Amino acid sequence: MPIGAQPDSVSLMSVIQVEVCRTLLDSGLDSLNMQLTEYQIEQLLAFLKLMEKWNKAYNLTAIRNKEDMVSLHLLDSLAIIPFVTGQRVIDIGTGAGLPGIPLAICLPDVEFTLLDSNAKKTRFVQQAILELKLNNVVVCHHRAENYHPEKPFSTVLTRAFASLPDIIKLTAHLLAKEGVLLAMKGQNLNAELAQLSGNVSAKTTVIPVRVPGIEAERCLVRIRSLVQTEVL
Repeated sequence: MPIGAQPDSVSLMSVIQVEVCRTLLDSGLDSLNMQLTEYQIEQLLAFLKLMEKWNKAYNLTAIRNKEDMVSLHLLDSLAIIPFVTGQRVIDIGTGAGLPGIPLAICLPDVEFTLLDSNAKKTRFVQQAILELKLNNVVVCHHRAENYHPEKPFSTVLTRAFASLPDIIKLTAHLLAKEGVLLAMKGQNLNAELAQLSGNVSAKTTVIPVRVPGIEAERCLVRIRSLVQTEVL
């Protein structure tokens, strides 16, 4: 192979990969009935590129393939948009900025706080915020139980963070009186829900979530400060 051919082939492969990701994202957004601006779509794809770049040194995610990241990270995050309420949202244990950054891109009028105790990950998130020019996001290097903001949040988000009882214990002080806690989960929740049965101050709703491109079932556990538990 000629010396000059390698960069060209790498460049071509990169362009093809971007086009594949764009197609997967467009299809997924259609399935979620979401209409985004071209700029927002470019921001989502740029975030994907940043994750792939920083992942090599910071170990942000076990997902290495960008095409898989579209479904497992971007669309998985965006699937909960209909359940996000209010103007102040905190993403607890944000990690690589998931679901906070994709949500912030799509909800530019909502204020997001992305919290994590891992310094490497908060450094990445801060860089992503700067490069993506997200004016509605701040990053916070803290443990949830030690974080005491001046104002509570209308929505508290968690994704692969902890068990439901622990989530309530660690984040209850962050939630506004009429706020909602949203925990992104898989389907095997019986044991965790059973542990909540003695909590008379929480109304828990289990909402099935379908994520385009993901066969595994997902659900969203919505917790409000009311009595009773129901399954939709």
